[in-house]
Amino acid sequence: MRTSNVSWTYRMTQPRKCRLFLVDAFTRTRFCGNPAAVVLDAEVLDERAMRRIGRELGGIETAFVFPSDSSDYDVEIRFFSPRREVGFVGHATVAAHYVRAMVDGVPRGKVRQKSQAGIVEVEISGDAPELRVSIDQTPATFGPVVPEERLAPVLDALGISSSSLHPACPVQVLSKANSRLLIGLQSPDSLASLQPRMDRLVHLTPHVGADGFFVFAITPGSSPMTTESRMFAPVLGVPEDPVSGNAHGMLGVYLLHHGLLQPVEGKASFVGYQGAYVDRPGQVEVTVSSSGKRATGVRVTGDAVIVYEAALPV
Repeated sequence: MRTSNVSWTYRMTQPRKCRLFLVDAFTRTRFCGNPAAVVLDAEVLDERAMRRIGRELGGIETAFVFPSDSSDYDVEIRFFSPRREVGFVGHATVAAHYVRAMVDGVPRGKVRQKSQAGIVEVEISGDAPELRVSIDQTPATFGPVVPEERLAPVLDALGISSSSLHPACPVQVLSKANSRLLIGLQSPDSLASLQPRMDRLVHLTPHVGADGFFVFAITPGSSPMTTESRMFAPVLGVPEDPVSGNAHGMLGVYLLHHGLLQPVEGKASFVGYQGAYVDRPGQVEVTVSSSGKRATGVRVTGDAVIVYEAALPV
């Protein structure tokens, strides 16, 4: 009887725990793609705790998963970068739904996810552990084109020569929960020569109206189309993002609008490769639904793999 009481007392005095997963998204190979932390059972956390966890896991974004309290959505996720809460993170969304499917089983049909950026639909396909996560979104909105007279400081901060810019790709801001400046180069070879100066990019962020700088190039002769890219977001605490799902969704809308991605029967697709320059290669599959050159919907698809699982006392 004494043993039973001691055991009961021990259990009752243990701290509550969340389940923490480190996941590599947009890859099936550990230590590649884009890492994200996923915290299940996050309803036991307050905002201060989430911010501290996000800070502790510096260098990666964290997705905190909450159960739904409304019939309007199936799950709620809050995203924290190392420096602040953000409305939506593509690779962390892939990571979170991969973990949920591995823990609870593959859901039937689409899952409606609520975040600060609104509600998106997510679909999981395949057989564990090789599950694929697809995110359906409304298209990004177009922001201003950087005028030529204001472009020099941006190119200088990235180490890009004006002669390497793609003539059919205006340097333009797009926004979808967050904002990115899209910069097209004529050749993927030019990506290797970038020399971003993070302090200057932080300074330029409010002037160009974008939290990140997404530099891309279309692979010559690729069919279906493929792209290679690099992205820098030091203002978010992410000097170089390995693989960005959200930015690739923006890129699909951009390429369609500027006539570089051709739709067939109202669909246009490409595969984006990113992460090679930080030794974390990964890929994003993008399909854009269209009416002419106008995007009507975007689907971003990626793989994921769990690196480790841990219990997180709170």
